[in-house]
Amino acid sequence: MRQFFLAAVLIGSAVAIFAVGRAYWPSQSAPGTLGDLSAMQSVAADVQSIAKGGDLAAAKERVADLETIWDAEEPTLRPKDPEAWGRVDAAADAALSALRAASPDAARIDTTMTALVAALENPSQTGTDIGGVVMIGDIAVTDSAGHPIPCEAMLSDIRAKLAATTMTPDVASAVNDLVTKATERCNADDDRNADAFSAQALQKLSTN
Repeated sequence: MRQFFLAAVLIGSAVAIFAVGRAYWPSQSAPGTLGDLSAMQSVAADVQSIAKGGDLAAAKERVADLETIWDAEEPTLRPKDPEAWGRVDAAADAALSALRAASPDAARIDTTMTALVAALENPSQTGTDIGGVVMIGDIAVTDSAGHPIPCEAMLSDIRAKLAATTMTPDVASAVNDLVTKATERCNADDDRNADAFSAQALQKLSTN
């Protein structure tokens, strides 16, 4: 089990947050067995349809229902299959981020909502496969053979960007939340989910 230390820079503060140690994630069932996600699938499909129709404000409002259901179900779903739960959670975070951006981009919303719908349908596999490389947004999270990029490498990329980026408080908070999730999964040797959270953090830093 790898031990990983990460310092995340917070805007307006010299405080460094260090994530370290071993995370233990019990698996009580086979991968992909999150159970009935039909309620969330219905809302996600609705959000996607609204967004495709061009009413991004309404889509943003409707996605709050999905967030409420997902958060309420976390205590039940997460223990069933932590890896599958993490994949859907990462896809949901990306979609929420796109819909709640200061200047929402329709193409990004469509991409992230498509990924979320796919994740809800098949929690064991997320991401867009382009020539063997899985992309989350415009960030590659695997190599050409489909193997996850070492999570330490992606977290190192985040550290480098944090050192060179000035962030608003909102962006800093969102990035540090994603880094915390990525570090938890990296400590648990779950590179795939760690990379999904790291990719979202890198996207926020790139567009900040």
